[in-house]
Amino acid sequence: MSNEAKYRLDYLDQLESESIHILREVAGQFERPALLFSGGKDSITLVHLALKAFRPGKFPFPLVHIDTGHNFPEALAFRDQLAASIGEKLIVRKVEDTIKKRQLTEPGGKFSSRNALQTFTLLDTIEEFGFDACIGGARRDEEKARAKERIFSVRDEFGGWDPKRQRPELWNIYNGRIRKGENVRAFPISNWTELDIWNYIRRENIDLPSIYFAHEREVIDFEGQWVAVSPFIRLDASDRIQRRQVRYRTVGDMTCTAAVESSASLIDDIIREITATRTSERGETRIDDKVSEAAMEDRKKNGYF
Repeated sequence: MSNEAKYRLDYLDQLESESIHILREVAGQFERPALLFSGGKDSITLVHLALKAFRPGKFPFPLVHIDTGHNFPEALAFRDQLAASIGEKLIVRKVEDTIKKRQLTEPGGKFSSRNALQTFTLLDTIEEFGFDACIGGARRDEEKARAKERIFSVRDEFGGWDPKRQRPELWNIYNGRIRKGENVRAFPISNWTELDIWNYIRRENIDLPSIYFAHEREVIDFEGQWVAVSPFIRLDASDRIQRRQVRYRTVGDMTCTAAVESSASLIDDIIREITATRTSERGETRIDDKVSEAAMEDRKKNGYF
């Protein structure tokens, strides 16, 4: 076997190598980075990549979760279990505390999402710990605003994102230079797709919260989407609670993340489902992205992840 054939990487190896390189660039270029960790599949994949990038040493950053108080309990339990099992520091800051401290107004309506209010808690947490870079699990295939964003995304002193200030990233060279008060959001799996994530999870045998697999749950039908019954949504007289076999393609808040009907209980079944679908995970399941045509971009300009 030639040396060229011996060291040729398959596409998952290439994605993994790029992501590990980005994680190490963040560690090398910034003084106080953090990894935003929610207990969802993308941030779990980031943690797995960080283990490959930095073990046997400790992570050069803490795990940080901005907790809205509307999370799926399965995701929170998995978050705590994973952080404990790898022995890394987990920082949790709660949106509810920010609402009280800043006297913010809770959103109303049937699905009173705190997503927009997360920004205040995130910016307060960045200031509290002096973070100059926050690593996130966003991917370009998820949503068109995320497709615009570079791997190193510079944010101003108010956390705002300006698409016109995006820096070129030629030959995998990442420019992390920032002025005082600015910070960077870094996205090591930006070039991955949902299918890449699942193929990598299968290859690496990565554990996930149970809600990613088919299970029975009480839901209501909202405009063709199955929304979990929870204390955080308003049930109206016209709502008919049904028990359906569902799973989640993405895990956000219980107030803004819909399930899909599915019998996929194994990763191979999920991969077959994703291969057959023509709708992105956020397009199919995220209610908050449907507020307006530019809902995600507007949130990012105000400091969102």
